[in-house]
Amino acid sequence: MITVKPNALSWLGLSLAVITIDQIVKAIVLASLQPYQPHVVIAGLLNWTLAFNTGAAFSFLDFGPGPQRWLFSALAVGVSGVLVRWLATIPRRDWRNALPLSLVIGGALGNLIDRLRFGQVTDFIDVYWGDAHFPAFNIADSAITVGAVLLIWFGLFAKAQKAA
Repeated sequence: MITVKPNALSWLGLSLAVITIDQIVKAIVLASLQPYQPHVVIAGLLNWTLAFNTGAAFSFLDFGPGPQRWLFSALAVGVSGVLVRWLATIPRRDWRNALPLSLVIGGALGNLIDRLRFGQVTDFIDVYWGDAHFPAFNIADSAITVGAVLLIWFGLFAKAQKAA
């Protein structure tokens, strides 16, 4: 008899939740805000400002409409595919790998939907201090960032724990 160990693919439910929340909030933002008109949330720190990005994270390669749309779309599909395969190889209980991977997959696919639908990603979270503004971002970007940081953190923590 072959014993099948449960893998971490069930964590894709979290990815689906990230995609759903991201798309719902973006729909609300698109219906409620005028482009590039800030709405103060916390004076001196946070605005909701509808912005659009045809590039990658932090507007990298944002040259307006162009081939980067397809490059970043293919990259999102490729990276997500690799991460799904990785999830399939780890045990379901290994949340230190499954959680970050699921967040990155959800964020990448959330932004992919925007690229395919609109040719650009919808951003709206505007964090700033004085006149210095961090590039606008969205929930999908946040999931990618948190997932990547957790993956690095848990990787370093696990190595430090093994060394002790």
